[in-house]
Amino acid sequence: MTGTDAQLTEEHITALVHGFYARARADALLGPVFAAEVNDWDHHHLVIRAFWSRVLLGTDRYGGSPYPVHVRLPVKAEHFDRWLELFREAAAEFLPPAAAQTAIEKADMMAASFKAGMFTLTGRDA
Repeated sequence: MTGTDAQLTEEHITALVHGFYARARADALLGPVFAAEVNDWDHHHLVIRAFWSRVLLGTDRYGGSPYPVHVRLPVKAEHFDRWLELFREAAAEFLPPAAAQTAIEKADMMAASFKAGMFTLTGRDA
C-alpha cells in the first residue's frame, strides 16, 4: 500500500462518486447525457465505485472496460472537459489531498485516452 492508498478508504471513494454525480446530474451539459443513459443509479454508483476502487486502491472489484461504454455515447470533447472539471472539484472536496491528486492525474489520463480514441484516431467530430 502506498502513502496515498494508506489514507484513502472505500468511504472516500463512495463520497467521491456520490459528490461527482450530484454535480454531473445537475450540470447543463452532462446532466442530459446521464439522464438518457443511466436508468438505475444505485447500480451505476456500485459499478463506478468498484471502478475507482480498482484504479485508486488496486482492488479487483471492477472487471469491465469503460471505453466501449463511452464510445457509443453522443458526446464531444467538451463533455470530457466538463467531466474533468466536475471530477476535479469532487476529488478535491471528498478525497485526502494526496489521493485527490492521484485521482485527478488518473482521470486526466483516462479523458485524454478516450478523446484520442474517440475523436483523434477515428475522425469522429469532436
